[in-house]
Amino acid sequence: MYNRCMKKILKQLRKADEDFHLIESNDLIIVGVSGGKDSMLLLYALSLYQKFEHKKFNLLAVHLKMNFPDMDSTPIREYCKKLGVEYYEEDTYMNEILAYHQRKDGSYDCSLCSTLKRGAIVNIAKERQATKICFAHHADDAIETFFLNAIYGGRLETFQPDIYYEDKEIHFIRPLIYTYEKDIKQAVKKYDLPIVESTCPNDGVSKREDMKQLVQSIYKIYPQADKNLLNMLSNENIHLWKKDTGTSER
Repeated sequence: MYNRCMKKILKQLRKADEDFHLIESNDLIIVGVSGGKDSMLLLYALSLYQKFEHKKFNLLAVHLKMNFPDMDSTPIREYCKKLGVEYYEEDTYMNEILAYHQRKDGSYDCSLCSTLKRGAIVNIAKERQATKICFAHHADDAIETFFLNAIYGGRLETFQPDIYYEDKEIHFIRPLIYTYEKDIKQAVKKYDLPIVESTCPNDGVSKREDMKQLVQSIYKIYPQADKNLLNMLSNENIHLWKKDTGTSER
């Protein structure tokens, strides 16, 4: 039986699916699996969702080998076998490309990394005729992205639970959009999910990590901030300032 935490996550996954129509019958869904806690939990949750939801969809776990030092993908492969989920691994030259384009301070360009990974996984999706690509971004990621765009980009924006790219003819979906990181950590610990630690040179020192620390400090002072900030992201009545484009005299 599933414990309270896993039941909560599955309930949130179902709500995200119902609210944004993320998963349809006959979907072939590629799950991007890095080996981190979020993607491993997502894979586990979707494998459970398959069993009790009245939708027949298939999963394909895809791992992109970044070729960072000392990263072993064996635990991911073995876990997929345990779950009965098809696994595909693609070797890449991303570490070499990122190293070539590294900044003056020696750090990697996270935006370039994201673009490279997105391109690689879209190509795999086309080859396998997948209908959706599924990412493990959760509620805290959405809130952190909101602050990242506000502070560094001057815009109030975050990623969407479901976005269709016409040029790529593929949906990107995020079923964990209502799930908080604290619940993911609890479930990963409870079910002893295998984790592959990242050896990315930017791990823990990026702008996104700064936003994570900022958001956590807000949560600490204002315990209800997590729920209110997430509600804000889906509040269709928030317009903020609108420029007056009328021609009437004042």
